Amino acid sequence: MFSFISWCTGLHRKTKGTHTEQAHVDLPRAWAAPENALIFQAFEWHVPADQCHWNRLRCALPDLKSLGIHQIWVPPGCKGMDPNGNGYDIYDLFDLGEFDQKGSISTKWGSKKELVEFVREARELGIGIIWDAVLNHKAGADFPEQFEAVQVHPQERNVEVSKPLKIDGWVGFDFSGRGESYSSMKYRWQHFSGVDWDDKSKQQAIYKTFAPGKGWASDVSTELGNYDYLMFSNLDHSHPEVRQDLFNWGTWITDELSLSGMRLDAAKHISAGFQKDFVAHVQKNANPDFFVIGEYWTGHLPALLDYLDKLGHTVVAYDVPLLEKFSKLSHKRAADLRGIFDDTLVQCRPDHAVTIVANHDTQPGQMLETPVAPEFKLISYALILLRKGGFPCLFYGDIYGIRANVTDPVTPACSGKIPILAKARQLYAYGEQKDYFDQPNCIGFVRSGVPGSSSGLACVISNAGSNRKRMFIGRKNTGQTWVDVLGNQSASVVIDWWGYGAFPVGAMSVSVWVDSAAVDRNIFLKEYDSNIYE
Repeated sequence: MFSFISWCTGLHRKTKGTHTEQAHVDLPRAWAAPENALIFQAFEWHVPADQCHWNRLRCALPDLKSLGIHQIWVPPGCKGMDPNGNGYDIYDLFDLGEFDQKGSISTKWGSKKELVEFVREARELGIGIIWDAVLNHKAGADFPEQFEAVQVHPQERNVEVSKPLKIDGWVGFDFSGRGESYSSMKYRWQHFSGVDWDDKSKQQAIYKTFAPGKGWASDVSTELGNYDYLMFSNLDHSHPEVRQDLFNWGTWITDELSLSGMRLDAAKHISAGFQKDFVAHVQKNANPDFFVIGEYWTGHLPALLDYLDKLGHTVVAYDVPLLEKFSKLSHKRAADLRGIFDDTLVQCRPDHAVTIVANHDTQPGQMLETPVAPEFKLISYALILLRKGGFPCLFYGDIYGIRANVTDPVTPACSGKIPILAKARQLYAYGEQKDYFDQPNCIGFVRSGVPGSSSGLACVISNAGSNRKRMFIGRKNTGQTWVDVLGNQSASVVIDWWGYGAFPVGAMSVSVWVDSAAVDRNIFLKEYDSNIYE
């Protein structure tokens, strides 16, 4: 656990109470969030399958609260076909670790009782829960059914490569372990638009259900011609019984767990019209302040904007273009940083952008692996945590380490300094922003702070050699001594008579400067234990 929880009690008295009444950004009600709100993704792909994760997270709640975490994005805690899986192989949406199904009562993450207790304590601390909703498909059917289908070309899904044929698809879901609890819906072949396995011929291919009114949704990604089908048994979101069951589930789980929001997994494979209706239904019937992240994964900005437009801007999306910029620039020697925000979602739609440096899909070995070089990761986090715009999200694997092919203790990223950036965001990253993106390999920005407080900061970044950047802090700050809270620079900077400071930064490094009177520097530099598995 983080020992830097004591930061909260060691702050300079000038900052105490400054931000207790947090302003709200000018957004639709469902998106309203405290200023400098911060999301935490509370899992990585290799979290142990020990059914202890809900308890693990519950114990970490005070530390997460101290960092300014506003919402926790939790993994899909519904029953999957593999009791040791991460939940994206979804079997039963209504089983949160309560029923004996698929070889276990608990999910990989723990029991429903433990989940409810974790959520209750999070809500008591004022932390919302974002549920990872897997609504695209189902897996681990109880039995196959015979129905007609046509095989389609895997690289051009609108092209049929066979005549209608009878196949045996795994599409029968009875949920016998749960029975009629919470939902009486049973799934059959007509509730699906496609599968990837014919149990009759033992052939793997993409089969589109052949029946009146059946076909791929038209309002999905146009990749591969039509990207409705992704994996397993693909739900038909136009079927009235499917729609009603998913709508009922959305309101049920939101009420059951007092959810603050959801992440819609595989959003580019699901009808945009269905997503829009689903969000509206949950907001109307369960939580009018519902915050929804659509996982529409593409680095093509026009496609992201088109998705947001189709949903009437009722959701936010991951800024994949920015993440891809981070990855590309981090592996290029002395890359030009001045255009790092060009053609990104946070640049053109800051109120619709969830900014990330990594997540469970982009971590090493995963399908969407988008590696940011270790020496560039702290720079990337500084650029999403300390600037205006976007909803930044911390990744569990960067805070607590990736638990794969390693020996204990697991090592956090950036020598454990990412939490310091999060704390700096909570305390200092306020006010107007002035950019100094005037050198290819050394950029900086200043946040002016809130009048009457000790907030405000200066951030300098270099992806080449050591450098120094002169930036305007304000005549009101003349004579102040500023220090680097990251501890990367040991010397201090005095603000001159004109309100300027000459702020140094090391080679391939970042320094975050604040008024020394606003913080006990020793608290910011304190060592902490990141082993959440104790």
